[in-house]
Amino acid sequence: MKVGYNGSVLGADEAVISVYDHGFLYGIGLFETFRTYNGGKPYLLERHLQRLREGCSSVGIRYIPDRDELESWLRRLLEANGLEDAYVRLTVSAGIGELGLTTSDYERPNVFLLVKALPPEKGEVDREGKELKLLSTRRNSPEGEIRLKSLHYMNNIIAKRELAASGAAAGAEGLMMTREGWLAEGIVSNLFFARDGQIFTPDIGTGILPGITRKRVIELGEQLGYKIHTGYYTWEQLQQAEEIWLTNSVQEIVSVTKLTDERGNAVPVDGDITVTGSISRRLLQAYREDVKLVTAR
Repeated sequence: MKVGYNGSVLGADEAVISVYDHGFLYGIGLFETFRTYNGGKPYLLERHLQRLREGCSSVGIRYIPDRDELESWLRRLLEANGLEDAYVRLTVSAGIGELGLTTSDYERPNVFLLVKALPPEKGEVDREGKELKLLSTRRNSPEGEIRLKSLHYMNNIIAKRELAASGAAAGAEGLMMTREGWLAEGIVSNLFFARDGQIFTPDIGTGILPGITRKRVIELGEQLGYKIHTGYYTWEQLQQAEEIWLTNSVQEIVSVTKLTDERGNAVPVDGDITVTGSISRRLLQAYREDVKLVTAR
């Protein structure tokens, strides 16, 4: 497998960082995950780069991504790996520093670009949806005012291990609550639900990641004429939902057809995702049409 390292393309075993890189020592670094379409064209790349740029600035990493250079680099990497489209991860690690915490800016970060083949088309998931399992692992508080997509992912790993040990169905997603008892987000996804023709999603103030796909789905929902609420919601309110779905940049929009509580008790979801008039189905269609429009340019 070939990887991208500071603008070059080389073997994975050649792309190494110093043990004094503060991304390794202290988790100071950020990343973005996205996917490409139509022969290597990223979707909503500018939004991902803006979030990355703002996150780096907030922790003192001097990194300003150049979209044209990144797209050229990504094309070379895809070609080197024999891929037309891929799951993409762009990582910025702080770079070398002295042992110990510092307040100085990081002037020479290390930048990695990784790709892997996209998962098979999720036809079965589109038709049948997936399970969403309530976890006892609570969502930790964000690094600052809002959550960064940072390198310290321990909270997510602990949640993933709990989900794996829970007996949930293969492909299930885990749902984390805040310590105050509010709905937060999935391990790798943002949460939406609908009732009485209206859409609800947890507020950024709960400490969730301000997802790029989440924001685009909100915009598309408003364009379709839906009333969208962001707020603080409970597990009981989620159980009363007529439709539930999850979003992220790789999986797009995935319907939930089964809720499972911490004890393993299943709560069926009323909505029929096979109906073309369902909210999640309409949003998925609008999303994919938007992808085609954006990546055809």
